[in-house]
Amino acid sequence: MRKHKNLIFYSVLVGVSFILIYLLVRFGQINLEPVQVDSLGVDGQSSWVSFISNMLDNLFDPVSILLLQIIVILIAVRLFGWICQKIGQPTVVGEILAGVLLGPSLLGHYFPEIYDYVFPASSLGNINFLSQIGLILFMFIVGLELDIRTIKSKANDAIIISHSSIAVTFTFGVLLAYLLYDGFTYENTPFLPFALFMGIALSIAAFPVMARIIHERGINKTPLGSTIITTAAIDDITAWCLLAVVIAISKAGSFLSALYVILLSVVYILFMFKVVRPFLKRVASQQSSKRILSKAVIALFFVVLFFSSYATEVIGIHALFGAFIAGVIMPSSVNFRNLITEKIEDVTLVLLLPLFFVYTGLRTQIGLLNEPRLWAICGAIVLLAIVGKLFSSALAARFLGKSWKDSLIIGSLMNTRGLMQLVVLTIGFDLGFLTPEVFAMMVVVALATTFLTSPLLDLIEKIYSKKKSQKTAKEKKYRIVVSFDNTEMGRKLLFLANSFIRKRQSQSELTMIHLTEGHALYQYGMDEEEESIFKPVLDEASILNQNIVPSFEVVNDIPSSVAKIANKGEYNLLLVAARGSLFGSNLFSRALHHTNRIIRIPRFVLKRLKGYKRWRHAVGAPIDMATRTIITKTHIPIGIFIDKGMVGIRNIFVPILDEEDIFMGEFMERLAENSYVRITLWDAIGLSDNSIQFIQSIRAIKAVNPYLFQLWNKHIPIDGSILKKQDLMMISLDSWKRLDDTNTKWLKDIPSTLVLNK
Repeated sequence: MRKHKNLIFYSVLVGVSFILIYLLVRFGQINLEPVQVDSLGVDGQSSWVSFISNMLDNLFDPVSILLLQIIVILIAVRLFGWICQKIGQPTVVGEILAGVLLGPSLLGHYFPEIYDYVFPASSLGNINFLSQIGLILFMFIVGLELDIRTIKSKANDAIIISHSSIAVTFTFGVLLAYLLYDGFTYENTPFLPFALFMGIALSIAAFPVMARIIHERGINKTPLGSTIITTAAIDDITAWCLLAVVIAISKAGSFLSALYVILLSVVYILFMFKVVRPFLKRVASQQSSKRILSKAVIALFFVVLFFSSYATEVIGIHALFGAFIAGVIMPSSVNFRNLITEKIEDVTLVLLLPLFFVYTGLRTQIGLLNEPRLWAICGAIVLLAIVGKLFSSALAARFLGKSWKDSLIIGSLMNTRGLMQLVVLTIGFDLGFLTPEVFAMMVVVALATTFLTSPLLDLIEKIYSKKKSQKTAKEKKYRIVVSFDNTEMGRKLLFLANSFIRKRQSQSELTMIHLTEGHALYQYGMDEEEESIFKPVLDEASILNQNIVPSFEVVNDIPSSVAKIANKGEYNLLLVAARGSLFGSNLFSRALHHTNRIIRIPRFVLKRLKGYKRWRHAVGAPIDMATRTIITKTHIPIGIFIDKGMVGIRNIFVPILDEEDIFMGEFMERLAENSYVRITLWDAIGLSDNSIQFIQSIRAIKAVNPYLFQLWNKHIPIDGSILKKQDLMMISLDSWKRLDDTNTKWLKDIPSTLVLNK
């Protein structure tokens, strides 16, 4: 009754209000407005024309144009980034390429009408403004990424390699400026700033792209990876300091004026490090929560960021340098930097930074390189850039005692320029020291050197892996890879994996991987996180006397990355824990799961539900979306562990319910040979009577210890009392699904379970 009263009250109130508003508007129009003649008339056609006219005006409104530009840019950048990722290239290559293709080089050349509508000249100022904000936030993140403590501890070799490469390539850049000055500069361009910008553009390296490639290839925690990260960080710091000096000299006009700018810059840096940094550290230490930043604190850090950018812009060394310094001086607490990064990273990398790529592309006119001579010059610049950066870095590393393989890897990664070179080029172009032709050539250099990095690394690995295989022919090992989410599950999966290889460790290899979600750009403090995750696992490995290979990576998509690692590493078995609900990730599936644990859901009830097959599998398979992704993308056997409080493995129950379970014999053999366990095999379908391969596995198990093996046939009833005596149930994925048709009542009594998929 109350529901109807509420409805009546609501209807009367809204209805009366609507009538009063209508009457007031009509009286106002009749009595208050001056008499006007409707120029459009009252016929339907005039109203339609008026509607279309207003709609067309809205289409050309600056806000509408900007929103359309953002939509087009985001779609293009995501598409080309995805394509490059699929062919083994960094996504930044696709993002830069998307920017170039949306500019006059392709879209403007072949579809000028569309180009003029989507990117009219009057709208470019809006894109430029937003892209500059994106660059400021991006450089702030790059500064946050730099770990000064790591740089201090590993700086000796890194400084020599970094500064050697900068010295050689900067010299090449000045030489290139000397050769291009007469034909490729404006009439009033002084030689000094042009030469300095060419030098800095060739010598800079892309630290964020390098960090991403290093983590994707799994060498970030090796001595080589640490050397490369430190070298790249020092290269970035040195290059940005040089760029600040270059801008100061270029803008000042005279040496004395430049000296004033440089001195003021030194005062600014001292103020930021000696005054602002301790103040921010004190603010961070007073934070009551380690997981939440108050709005006042967030506002304070944004004020520091933009004040630093404003100060450097006013001094004359560009706002981006100030953003970079603001990131460097942030409190060193890992958790604190993570919280700050989470606030700005997604908006910066996904929304604002693509605008910079496209704005750069809009000003890149590849069509200006319309002669073979110009393309020959462009090719020579690319070659000069590669020789200068790659080989100088490699030779410096070799001089320091690195192997030729490691030296070439360092050189290939240092040759990556990516976004950082585009930033330098944009500054030089805005200041009027680079012509459109030179700008286009240097954008090609940025694309080419970044694109070549992955193929060069693959070539180096291929050459030296062949040499290694020719030197030694080692016995093939049984290799297990374990992916775990938390330390407790990591210890249990380690114990489970150890059961398969305990007595044959010299012929086995166990890799433990922990993947954490995040952007590959931001890696600050990951050493501390890795140590906290792996310490309990390493302690457990020490107790078991088990050697492990730890691996910690930051990825965007954990399930797909697990499958990729398993396929690439030539492993024999992948062990993972069941993720989320065993019975699906949606609310209805979870309800079925909990209901089914209390009472057996009649089949006719399930059949009345839509998608009976889907719900049946939801009740009978430990496959949520993440696990399903791993299964479908992985090409090796997978073990899905369902923990129900496992503390040890002495008694193992193996039910055989499917004809494809022959492969289970191999896993039982391996357990029997490596661990002192009692295996109870319940052959419910008579597989041991029909498969010679399966019979051979049973004989091998009995040969190890006949007293620790029992073979039961289908006539032996299995109930909860038997299952409760087991420490582990090992079952195939197909047999697990069949439990829904045969013995789903087991589900409430089963012990911890390892579901195997061949």
